[in-house]
Amino acid sequence: MSDVYAHPTADARPNGDPLARYTTLRLGGPAGRLVTAASADEIVHKVQEAQQRDEPVLILAGGSNVVIGDQGFPGTVVLVRSRGLRVVAEDAETVTVRVEAGEPWDDLVAATVANGWSGVECLSGIPGSAGATPIQNVGAYGQEVAETIVGVQVYDRTDGTVGRIDAADCGFAYRSSIFKYSDRWVVLSVDFRLARSPLSGPVRYAELARSLGVEVGDRVPLADARATVLRLRAGKGMVLDAADPDTWSVGSFFTNPVLDREAYQLLRERAADIAEPPSWPCPGDLVKVSAAWLIDKAGFTKGHPGPEGTAISTKHTLALTNRAGGTSTAALVALAREIRDGVHARFGVTLHPEPVLINCTI
Repeated sequence: MSDVYAHPTADARPNGDPLARYTTLRLGGPAGRLVTAASADEIVHKVQEAQQRDEPVLILAGGSNVVIGDQGFPGTVVLVRSRGLRVVAEDAETVTVRVEAGEPWDDLVAATVANGWSGVECLSGIPGSAGATPIQNVGAYGQEVAETIVGVQVYDRTDGTVGRIDAADCGFAYRSSIFKYSDRWVVLSVDFRLARSPLSGPVRYAELARSLGVEVGDRVPLADARATVLRLRAGKGMVLDAADPDTWSVGSFFTNPVLDREAYQLLRERAADIAEPPSWPCPGDLVKVSAAWLIDKAGFTKGHPGPEGTAISTKHTLALTNRAGGTSTAALVALAREIRDGVHARFGVTLHPEPVLINCTI
């Protein structure tokens, strides 16, 4: 859950507290000023205080989808630590749950499974906070949060008000929303409408269906879906583990490219000597292709080393890891550039980063 003003002030001073302590990559320089907000009201208050100082603001919760530069952030970093969820509407078939922005995402998923609420079970094991999920339109194993979000409570920095944005106005798209590239809104809480059901939604992801021993489109007990997703994610180094350097990452570093038909045909021609690129049809006559496949076939295999102890995960080619635990953001960014440029040279496809980049760029 991250956002940032574009123009830092020159008179902010680092407080010496490295932001690496608050990111899953374990990277990031010092904050100009670091404050903690334990409620929606405190989030608003801390942001308003920074605005009055004419300081840039970075909202940071789980730190699982952000890459912070070695210079850190020369402004106010608000650590979102609000917690809690409550039912705000219900009927015979559905329940709507309001979740505070700082609630750990997987804690929420575990609670929905325990309560027999279906809709986010395939998003188990994803690190970070509930408030970050609409920003990125988080998705995995055939589910996206856009399918269950009905509204997002926000602080609007432009007009200084607290309000709600309905899901239809959130601009949800593949790993994107109106929140992702705008500093206007600060997410305070999110409303999810879930089905009252002991069974999962239809299993859409072929790998998950195979692991569950069912057909695509079948439903399974919620607990089975969650346990299987957690196992699959852990096998790819995508469940945080302090003892496993393969999880010291932001998960998938690059999004799957979405190509028009002409670009997809050019890719197929360039890959003709290898294999047919894995792909999925998208609305608008577009085609989504596998970034992991492109990276691997361009010669960047699991474990590929980068500078200063950085490397591609040994478990998944989409994860770039800070394996040494004491490297620099610059080194990780250099590895990302090497991969991006190598994929483009081999296949003519440009990869784009999935995490939010703060004071660094590839």
